[in-house]
Amino acid sequence: MQHTLRRCLTMANTGRASMRHLATLPHAPEQNKNQTSRNQLPRLMDFPEIIWPSALNTIKNWITVQFIIRPYFDSEFQIKDFVFGAKQALQVVSSRLVGGDLNQLQDLVTPDALAELKPVVQKLSMTQRKQLEINESDIYLSFPYQIGIMFDDANDKLQKRWVEITMVFHVMRGLTEMRQRGEEIPWNMGTMPEYQDRVFICNYRFKKEFTAGQQSDWTINVANHFRAIDLINESK
Repeated sequence: MQHTLRRCLTMANTGRASMRHLATLPHAPEQNKNQTSRNQLPRLMDFPEIIWPSALNTIKNWITVQFIIRPYFDSEFQIKDFVFGAKQALQVVSSRLVGGDLNQLQDLVTPDALAELKPVVQKLSMTQRKQLEINESDIYLSFPYQIGIMFDDANDKLQKRWVEITMVFHVMRGLTEMRQRGEEIPWNMGTMPEYQDRVFICNYRFKKEFTAGQQSDWTINVANHFRAIDLINESK
């Protein structure tokens, strides 16, 4: 699917950018609480944090792609191609968030999302902003959590339709360097105290119009970055 996320891919090449199971993660040491609180990222957008895939959603997603999207919307659509483009879009958006260059995201992020992101990002400290930067090669797990179809039949002559895909990315800062040094990567690093401050989860939601004769590019209407350990600390 060459046209999928083509704007994201172009920017990447030119710019180079529920709560369930949390109880299984060990709590941060007591002496680190104050430091963790100062560095903790606030919620970028009002959207529930998603960490793990849903078995039911996974089945529904497959059905949606195979029996709705490909036959009726886009015969070339492949989820693996979409995920590839979504990773690059994540890197592009994160780099703009770090630099505070949100105006450069107008063609990639929806106006409503930008309006919600701007006041939050502007209040972040430099330490907090730096935490938003994502290197695509540091992503160790990514999956579409939910694929939805929306219709608008207000116009009797033209049915408007959109596809919306919520993506989840698990990122370990410094993973690329660890691999280059030949270090063994623990499969459960997200639950290990020595890695918890470096493991981030990103929730991004992508939307594209597939109305006949009015197809659009993929845009992002949700962008959230957080650490699972921060959610644990909040719940204590």
